[in-house]
Amino acid sequence: MTKLTALLLGLLPIMLLGAGCAVGPNYKRPIVDVPGTYRGGMPQDAVPPAAESLGDQKWWEVFQDKELQDLIHTALQQNYDVRIAATRILEAQAQLGITRADQFPTISAGAQAVNQRNPRGKFFPAYETSANQVDLSLAWELDFWGKYRRATESARANLLANQWAREGVVSTLVSDVATAYFELRALDLQLEISKRTLASRQDSLQLTQTLANGGATSMLDVRQAEQLVDTAAETIPDLERRIEQQENFLSTLLGNNPGPIARGMKLTEQPHAPDVPAGLPSSLLERRPDIREAEAQLIAANAQIGVAKAAYFPQINLTAAAGYQSSALTSLFTGPAGLWSFGGSLVQPLFTGGRIRSGVKFSEARQQEMVLTYQQTIQQAFRGVSDALVEYHKDREFREDQQQLALSAEDAAHLSEMRYRGGATSYLEVLTNETNYFDAELGLAQAQSNELVALVRIYRNLGGGWQQ
Repeated sequence: MTKLTALLLGLLPIMLLGAGCAVGPNYKRPIVDVPGTYRGGMPQDAVPPAAESLGDQKWWEVFQDKELQDLIHTALQQNYDVRIAATRILEAQAQLGITRADQFPTISAGAQAVNQRNPRGKFFPAYETSANQVDLSLAWELDFWGKYRRATESARANLLANQWAREGVVSTLVSDVATAYFELRALDLQLEISKRTLASRQDSLQLTQTLANGGATSMLDVRQAEQLVDTAAETIPDLERRIEQQENFLSTLLGNNPGPIARGMKLTEQPHAPDVPAGLPSSLLERRPDIREAEAQLIAANAQIGVAKAAYFPQINLTAAAGYQSSALTSLFTGPAGLWSFGGSLVQPLFTGGRIRSGVKFSEARQQEMVLTYQQTIQQAFRGVSDALVEYHKDREFREDQQQLALSAEDAAHLSEMRYRGGATSYLEVLTNETNYFDAELGLAQAQSNELVALVRIYRNLGGGWQQ
């Protein structure tokens, strides 16, 4: 045993020498074109943005509705996509352990005892044999060219890519839950508007029927009043259907079976700033999970070039064994029973039919593909932020205009009702203005929802939501 120990100590300088040699390129982050500012901001955003960004905030700081926060908490714990992503991280961790183990020698121990009796033959007497052996063996392929270290580097990068992929799933889930919740609250508001309008129009219909029965108006006015009632009534079943389906969708995001969803603040009460800080575009490279995932995949592909190039060089294998062998167990560890062996081999590829060269070309092409994917991901990220910024600002402007339209339509409907009751106009004017007011109210609710959803898109595109 001491000889094997001395042998291993003698191999230590070879290990240290081999550790400094690794073929293949070292990773360098590719140069990317980063804009100075985000396009799509407000005119005042033309000045250099502050370092702070909405994407740096925690999701519970952005979404302050307590019920929405509870929904997001539940989704992060139970959503199947998040749980699947977490399992993939465990797979990548195990794969890294498997790959890293190739850098080290394999040591195994064994014991053998064989007792054999042969019967007497025609020309030889019966005899018995006994052989007992214990040994410790070592097999090691020296990582002189860094093949296994490059493979470990690639596996570690793949693990990092899976970790960032999970963060991307979390970011997407947070934004999906928030978007679905705001859309649900918009449907609730539209249903409330429809029911309130229906009740008001039913009262108006009763008044018109009373006037018609007294001869103060015609049946045409009654029929037009009935149209207003029917218009409001027909929207209610459709909204109720959409609300239940939206609840089912949210339940799925939460990892639950379809069921009701708790409500918090009304749509009009949801806090949100008129302008959002976008931050420095360069910080997006470090914050967005999909960009970090793409870079980790690039690092993994870059390391595989070294793995492929190492096949050009000879493989150096060492084997060693030491132990004891004796015909009797009592004398196994005494006397001249010790045994040991040591050997080494070197195998240099001479002709492989172009397999190694093709493997290197494949790895280099794969690395170039990942470079382009990384650069494309960054470009799409900048586009996503710019689209979300312009969407939020224009949706806000549209909501403000829609708000004024709703106020004007409400005033026009009120005035036309007064004019009709005073006999100054026909019910057709009431019909027109009531219809315009109802449409304007529903449009305002949708505009308010669009503004909030656009804010969620900004937050997601800035790389927010995965921070815990």
